[in-house]
Amino acid sequence: MRADEIRDVSRLARLTLRGSTTRIHEVHRGIAGRAFGAVGPAAAPVRAVHDAIAEAAYASVGVALGAGARVAGEAAALRADGRELDDARAGRVTLAILNGAHGDLVRREAPALALDMTVRVAGRPVPAEPEALRDAFPEATGRLAVFLHGLTETEISWCYSAERRGEPGVTYGTRLREDLGLTPVYLRYNTGLHISDNGRSLDVLLTALVDAWPVPVQDVVLIGHSMGGLVARSALHQAHGGTAEAHGWTHHVRDTVTLGSPHLGAPLERGVHRLAAGLARLPETQPLARLLSLRSVGIKDLRHGTLVEADWTDRDLDAIGPAPRTHVPLHDGARHFVVLATLSRNPAGRLADLLGDLLVPPRSATGDTGDDDRLTFPPDHVHRLGGLHHFDLLNHPRVYEQIRTWLVDRPEGPRPSAPGERMTS
Repeated sequence: MRADEIRDVSRLARLTLRGSTTRIHEVHRGIAGRAFGAVGPAAAPVRAVHDAIAEAAYASVGVALGAGARVAGEAAALRADGRELDDARAGRVTLAILNGAHGDLVRREAPALALDMTVRVAGRPVPAEPEALRDAFPEATGRLAVFLHGLTETEISWCYSAERRGEPGVTYGTRLREDLGLTPVYLRYNTGLHISDNGRSLDVLLTALVDAWPVPVQDVVLIGHSMGGLVARSALHQAHGGTAEAHGWTHHVRDTVTLGSPHLGAPLERGVHRLAAGLARLPETQPLARLLSLRSVGIKDLRHGTLVEADWTDRDLDAIGPAPRTHVPLHDGARHFVVLATLSRNPAGRLADLLGDLLVPPRSATGDTGDDDRLTFPPDHVHRLGGLHHFDLLNHPRVYEQIRTWLVDRPEGPRPSAPGERMTS
């Protein structure tokens, strides 16, 4: 690890240790308060002594643990080998999970561990600059397939289960390159930030990418898994896609594909939100509610599929009650597709609606609000696959065949095949 990474790990450790000590103290105080309250006024002198001792003890423990973490971090930083944590697969996974769970805190308190919105090739970031892109994409074509992963994932997630199937390294991107001549562009980003913040970063990155691409860009396909599909929609909205003020890259977006994206929000996050509110009602469990509230703002945005800044600015994201939700229509000028999975083998049955893909129900994946704010996906642009779960959507032959079919069959005629590909009927 680099020295700055070690120091920021140490800083997060100090925050965690001190926070854990505080939460334990709060639980202790809540239980003691209820016990002393049951005794009544006669317990006041004993309670005063107890509280003073407890305050001093927990404060001492917190300071000692924080100091220990600081000393350990400084000592470890002196022996840093200069290699990035991101160089090892385990390090990449750790950073992705850390950023997804607490990305806003990491960016604020431990910036050396925070992820930026970047193009990645072989795990390494590639600047959106002409020379860097020419070196990273020596066989670049004018047709791009841009891949956006979901919460706590990385670009490596698109290889999910490929090795188990005996196809290591095979992804939708590699297949689209072979079959249709699209150049896959994989992105990595901090999934713990607000979706609107990541949408803004994607807008900036795609503007630079299209301008600096080695060959003229003809069209762009945006493919997002889970949160990635929401980030793509937010970027198109913030780039004023389909309007007179539209940013240049949006004119090249011909198709978008969302794979299990919670356009109407994720029930699991709503459940955690309600659980935290319930725990906050009792002094003994309020510390647990505070722990749950530490989850990232990116996760909290998944409660309702929040895409725009106005829906979270100056709001308490942990408050109970109705939340504003700006309707963000699908970008004009492009076709929009959905692939959703259901654990039930019958994707049209009641059990499929109940269980969804384990994390996202079909109505959320299709944006079906039941009113005028629903997303207007044509029926033939929605494909339901039974017997699969949320993460199967990252890499599965049945999913790829549908994506390929949609991208081949276009209103102006079939897309040209890649060199050497057999033409299909």
